[in-house]
Amino acid sequence: MHRHGYQGRKFGRERDQRRALMKGLATSLVEHGKIETTLPKAKELVRYIEKLITKAKKGDLANRRMVIAGLSTQAAAFRLVDVIAPQLSGRTSGHVRVERTRLRVGDGAQMATIAFVDDISDTPKPAATAAKEEK
Repeated sequence: MHRHGYQGRKFGRERDQRRALMKGLATSLVEHGKIETTLPKAKELVRYIEKLITKAKKGDLANRRMVIAGLSTQAAAFRLVDVIAPQLSGRTSGHVRVERTRLRVGDGAQMATIAFVDDISDTPKPAATAAKEEK
């Protein structure tokens, strides 16, 4: 069988398990700001979380519902839309960074940390203040 035209990594899992894995990793990243996982999972998470951040930056009702569907908890979705996305408004892409860290002791897997490029503060940035700063 050929691999032409197939996108994404399978991680030795079924489709629903892969979706649950990405949801869980994305939720943890939004809640904690920085997580450590294996390098292939981190690279795949970049593709997933960048799309969610773009939707969160638009912030209308339909995109907010898509963000809620893409994360495991509603609290994490609200944090992404209300707190994190306004602080990342200066960028069009490249919101997260992947850095190789170490080799895991048990199986020698390459580990990596994934974190937001900009420092994220926990206070929500008001929309009126954000509009004034852009001018």
